Amino acid sequence: MKVGVISDIHGNNYALEAVLKTAKKEGIEKLLVLGDIVGYYYHPEIVLDLLSEWDYEIIKGNHEFILQDLKENKIDPEFLKEKYGSGHEHALKNIDCKMQHWLFSLPMQKSIVINNVSFQMNHGSPSSNDEYIYPDASIEQLENCDSSEHDFVLIGHSHYSFSFKCANSILINCGSVGQSRQKGGLAYWVVINTTNKTFETKATPYDTSYLLEEIKKFESKIGYSFNILQR
Repeated sequence: MKVGVISDIHGNNYALEAVLKTAKKEGIEKLLVLGDIVGYYYHPEIVLDLLSEWDYEIIKGNHEFILQDLKENKIDPEFLKEKYGSGHEHALKNIDCKMQHWLFSLPMQKSIVINNVSFQMNHGSPSSNDEYIYPDASIEQLENCDSSEHDFVLIGHSHYSFSFKCANSILINCGSVGQSRQKGGLAYWVVINTTNKTFETKATPYDTSYLLEEIKKFESKIGYSFNILQR
């Protein structure tokens, strides 16, 4: 079976739609979603609709925690908007309460087995939802992600894709679908084949023009979330 690993969609339905079209062509049968449906951009409700057409497993990202804090008035909305833009605000408006509760109740980590291949799903790292692990991380930080109980340890969060062979498992950061920090206009994700335990990083192109126009429409100040798409 071919499994697609995606993370950090961040309300970017344009990027996700391109990825899912490619995934269908490639015969992907199941998706593993490593969190951050919301944040930065504006249509997590469309993202969830697109995912609903698939067989998928999902965990909670740090931006789902941020969204919950916003809903419960535990974070200053203006501070949040200054740092991330108005994506969380749009998420609260466009996702109904039942779906919000479902997002908030998602686990931070999940272990699954597909065709005798075991996966550990994480957002930041196995030990922290909010730990950033980059391609140039120290060997010590990378080996801290190792698992003797899994074939693959999956992470996202840093928006940079890479892989590393740990002592007992393969660590894969699938990168970001919705806001790659490697190259604007490319959605990064990974395909894993459970038949032979091979994997391949994908960089799917998508048209950023619609999203760039939305940023101009919804944000009072053009900054990081706009510029990163043109990197």
